[in-house]
Amino acid sequence: MKENISILIPEDKIQKRVLEIAEQISNDFEGEDITLICILKGAVMFMVDLARKINQNVEIDFMDVSSYGERTESSGNIKINKDLQNPIEGKNIIIVEDIIDSGRTLNYLYRYLKDKKPASLKICTLLDKPERRVFDIKVDYTGFTIPDEFIVGYGLDYAEKYRNLPYIGILKQ
Repeated sequence: MKENISILIPEDKIQKRVLEIAEQISNDFEGEDITLICILKGAVMFMVDLARKINQNVEIDFMDVSSYGERTESSGNIKINKDLQNPIEGKNIIIVEDIIDSGRTLNYLYRYLKDKKPASLKICTLLDKPERRVFDIKVDYTGFTIPDEFIVGYGLDYAEKYRNLPYIGILKQ
């Protein structure tokens, strides 16, 4: 199962960076409540670890937005499978993503959430692949910038496999 994966970012390095991002968010929103919107399913592990390390009140909500299916590249067709449960008007919102590559999904999602009139809207991603970017996305909190490889582990999958790996690896096809 794991013989076709080479480790790109080990577990200890991920946890160290998650703590650094949580500290930055805590400083940026000192004394204010935050709502983290986790983009399912890939960002769940990252969002949980991040939320536990932020030093103020954190609400969480979830959205399921798809553009990949069982493919290794975005189809470009964005579909909201699960919308927010709670209103976000007047709240400090941080979109928590697992990975940003083309930016198609996040561009769509950012505009969609901005229309719901949050007090602030920030983007936090564990992984960034800027060389694949099609849309100009301003990312406020980035874990790691990575090469243009297909990544799995720590929530990221290929056909629903490998999410449970504690590290981030490159899937060899």
